[in-house]
Amino acid sequence: MHNRREFLASSAALAGVTGLNLVDITEAAAMPKAERDRLTPAQVIDLMRKGNERFRSGVRVNRDFLREQRDRASGQFPAAVILSCIDSRAPAELVMDLGIGDVFNSRMAGNVANADVIGGIEFACQVTGAKVVLVLGHTACGAVMGAIDGVKLGNLTGLLDRIQPAIGATKYSGQRTSGNAAFVDAVTRTNVELTVNQIRRESAVLRELEKASAIVLAGAMYDLQTAAISFLPPS
Repeated sequence: MHNRREFLASSAALAGVTGLNLVDITEAAAMPKAERDRLTPAQVIDLMRKGNERFRSGVRVNRDFLREQRDRASGQFPAAVILSCIDSRAPAELVMDLGIGDVFNSRMAGNVANADVIGGIEFACQVTGAKVVLVLGHTACGAVMGAIDGVKLGNLTGLLDRIQPAIGATKYSGQRTSGNAAFVDAVTRTNVELTVNQIRRESAVLRELEKASAIVLAGAMYDLQTAAISFLPPS
């Protein structure tokens, strides 16, 4: 029996062929634990990718958020945990067309990680059963621009210091300034890659889960102009 998400994916393909509006023919509900547990990490990533495709097409799942909230009131079984930026233009659940209870979402400026963030990710995977750890950066990231400019501002100073290694590690032959959008995006991508590696390096719990193929640590970039999410090659 196909799970609900596989049905939505096949319905999306059908809608593309027949001209039907997916929003009119589907209705989402919170994913049961059994369905989540049957998914592989690769399938979870594919569901996020297909959700982003729906979002970009403007043909999203017809969601009853109140029903999803009620379904999840007694428990949660997210399929992934996402570390994303606090940027108001990049809400992970919305741009992946996901519902309440589908993913954990930890948001930090510049999608940086520290011990507290990694601890939360460990909880999401080891205790709750999430299959994917996704670090999601985005184009035109203000935190990355601030790090490039060496901004000093209260507690923000320490946060931006965490992005500094990505600046030095980014190979780029053009103008290396915050005014160069291509350089900013290149640094952001490097920062995503370094953060994925940091999480792996600093968490024995997640390393063991990854070694056992129970989880996948992945990175991605969200384009504010096109709304497309590009998943980075495995690191």
